[in-house]
Amino acid sequence: MRRTVFNEDHEAFRATIRAFIEAEVVPVYDEWLAAGQVPREFYHRLGELGVFGIEVPEEFGGAGETSFKFQVVIGEELARAGVSFGGSSVHVGLCLPYVMAYATQEQKKRWLPGFVSGATMFAIAMTEPGTGSDLAGMKTTAKLAEDGGHYVLNGAKTFITGGVHADRVIVCARTAPPTAEDRRAGISLFVVDTKSEGYTVGRKLDKLGLKTSDTAELSFSDVRVPAEDLLGEEGKGFSYLGQNLPQERLAIAAGAYAQAAAAVRFAQAYVQDRTVFGKTVASFQNTKFELAACKAEVDAAEAVVDRALEAHDLRQLSAADAASAKLFCTEVAARVIDRCLQLHGGYGYMNEYPIARLYADNRVNRIYGGTSEVMKSIIAKSMGL
Repeated sequence: MRRTVFNEDHEAFRATIRAFIEAEVVPVYDEWLAAGQVPREFYHRLGELGVFGIEVPEEFGGAGETSFKFQVVIGEELARAGVSFGGSSVHVGLCLPYVMAYATQEQKKRWLPGFVSGATMFAIAMTEPGTGSDLAGMKTTAKLAEDGGHYVLNGAKTFITGGVHADRVIVCARTAPPTAEDRRAGISLFVVDTKSEGYTVGRKLDKLGLKTSDTAELSFSDVRVPAEDLLGEEGKGFSYLGQNLPQERLAIAAGAYAQAAAAVRFAQAYVQDRTVFGKTVASFQNTKFELAACKAEVDAAEAVVDRALEAHDLRQLSAADAASAKLFCTEVAARVIDRCLQLHGGYGYMNEYPIARLYADNRVNRIYGGTSEVMKSIIAKSMGL
């Protein structure tokens, strides 16, 4: 079926991104995998290409687009090639919406030009050891100094994507204790300079997948954060976090769909080339049936993503809609990628094949951005259950 969610501008952009990935990422991707992260200078290259500024207003050096579809195009092309831009997906997908929504004009003038060029890479620090999805249980504190000129930040965060390369990190911290009526009260957001004294990047975490994404532990010991780096209003951080969750979950759903589509493409190419018992693997009825079933699931996931994308651009994507899209697409991708790996036989288990990397990378989709169980709870609540 013909997709109608993308227009000529999106497809022209797709052609540019595809050519860039094939020329500048694919040839060196094995080196990035071995290093466990993307070279920091590569982000300057993405800045030059305009990848970071698509949704940034022109006055700050961006293109001024309001549609999220360009980011989805990037995700689809990365999955198609079996590669990644590392932790920079958080820079745009998670951090930019908070800056655009809650930063003052003065803060935008300070941060956004560097954001667009890649000179100032952003990450966001929410999760803490022992809290997981329970953000209201965070222990990191930010206490306002007596003179009101700065906050003193203390605590620790973990699973921070982009945490090694980040120049600024949006840190969620308690500026007041929770109340008996509301555990979510008292949380604020700060855009912290990673060069600040007392700010420490701990271990770069060794993950099952997403090997080129620099995921780190962070700790803060009496870090002085200027009061002018408070993002939004004090105490409203938890509500701010909830505003961006639909887009975050849509992005994960779209990425999962793209991974599933790529898996089918990889498997189809493999079985048409691989010969056993004197004929190609593609010629066996089981192979045809397996790939046909996978294709049908991918088609369904595509329809879900496209509908959600249109709703998001119209500002009509609800929390329950996004949860439903994420739940469905991530579960589809898990099934499809597993079946496509099986069609590769033993070679599917080798990391030199992109299907093996997809298998590992895909697993986190049902965890981050809210687990599948959390998605089910949100959907059930919307049903009045």
